[in-house]
Amino acid sequence: MLHCGRFHFALDRPLVMGIVNVTPDSFFDGDHHADAGRAIAHGQALREAGADILDIGGESTRPGATPVSVQDELERVLPVLAGLRDCGAALSIDSMKTEVMRAALAAGADLINDVNALRAPGALEVVAESNCGVCLMHMQGMPQTMQIAPSYVDVVAEVETFLRQRLDAALQAGIASNRLIVDPGFGFGKNPAHNIELFHTLSRFILQAPVLVGVSRKSLFGALTGRPIRDRMIGSVAAAVLAAAKGAAILRVHDVAETVDAFTVWHALSHSHSERS
Repeated sequence: MLHCGRFHFALDRPLVMGIVNVTPDSFFDGDHHADAGRAIAHGQALREAGADILDIGGESTRPGATPVSVQDELERVLPVLAGLRDCGAALSIDSMKTEVMRAALAAGADLINDVNALRAPGALEVVAESNCGVCLMHMQGMPQTMQIAPSYVDVVAEVETFLRQRLDAALQAGIASNRLIVDPGFGFGKNPAHNIELFHTLSRFILQAPVLVGVSRKSLFGALTGRPIRDRMIGSVAAAVLAAAKGAAILRVHDVAETVDAFTVWHALSHSHSERS
């Protein structure tokens, strides 16, 4: 059971997290939903398509992204959070800033999705004082520089060690284990070979906590297929199904309807009639 604010998820099926970028510079849909009205409408459409969670972000974390101020980020995400509050999906805030986390939680966010794994000063304490869920992600470096020659001795062991350390820090801060999620951080300071190796060994991370996998439309699929971002939906959905088959609990995706359909077909064709009854 995963506890995220107002929501309790049994994790008896993969959850779909729909991406709501309120930014002008996100790598796939930058500027498509950069004002509150369009972002709210997009979030509502994702919920109607089957999203269990909506991940609202006001600062791009794509490679080379320029940081934004706390005030700018709050002005982007808080109206969207308010507009989607009663849509029926759990609301996640994608932020690494303690001040943004605090304000979002006060406004009713159910989940903090932090690419910096609560390493900012005060972040652990802010989350511990709430009842939200939290996703702790591994990232080598920071978004501005993370894809400049990422290097590991053993990528799987290093990511696993980091996530164990952050889980321990969260538990010691008073965050209950049923509120914790981990994310290996595909594409965050990793090259295609690192990402593939992490995917092959996904079960090692599932032993620690429910795992979120976010690979939607990423450069990995460009490397594998040669296709531009706009043509990576099929590869992304295929990877989401494979991640779910490997035990991932949450799939963070741009293409919600297609991913939900793929999960429906996968479940129907891979489970016996007795299991479905």
